[in-house]
Amino acid sequence: MAPGYSPLSFHPPEPGTYGLPPMGVARDGAVLDSQGRSATLHDYLGDKPTVLSFIFTSCDDVNGCPLATYVMRSVQDALQADPDTADKARLVSFSFDPIFDTPDVIDAYGSQFRADNFDWQFLTTAGAESLDPILSAYGQWIIRDYDDNGNYMGTMSHILRVFLIDKNRNIRNIYSTSFLHADTVANDIRSLLLEDEAALP
Repeated sequence: MAPGYSPLSFHPPEPGTYGLPPMGVARDGAVLDSQGRSATLHDYLGDKPTVLSFIFTSCDDVNGCPLATYVMRSVQDALQADPDTADKARLVSFSFDPIFDTPDVIDAYGSQFRADNFDWQFLTTAGAESLDPILSAYGQWIIRDYDDNGNYMGTMSHILRVFLIDKNRNIRNIYSTSFLHADTVANDIRSLLLEDEAALP
């Protein structure tokens, strides 16, 4: 099991005591929200720290998408428990399986995890034409599985990458399976919030 399912084996550094240098710009693209409305990814990036996770709802790799959603829900719980952070960050779960993950599907999926009054968005796309440029921009490769007749089987191979993006749409951290943990992500969000506070006139 990935470390994200267990308590940390060490005490993470305090928020604001370490740096998170920019790692590049978070790219844009055409998406659909969980109500089927057209939007852009940038509509959900910017104005506050955002954690962006690429998933698909039927993933059965316990150390893949289920891990990402588990950690995201734990981050939600940690931030919501603190009045200073409850409404100052956003989570975005973005499906890379538009064939099966229609807006209705991702809305039902998200309703299992999203707390009331917390900004956790679930997105998909209209199809590969919109999706593939976004995946390429974020270095998120996937290999879809097809049967002998060329029919998509609903499964795929992929890497787990979760992105921390600041309010200026700069990528500030990228978490892989080995480093994705709610305590670390929540502290990184708090560090960005402290950074924003320090920059106020």
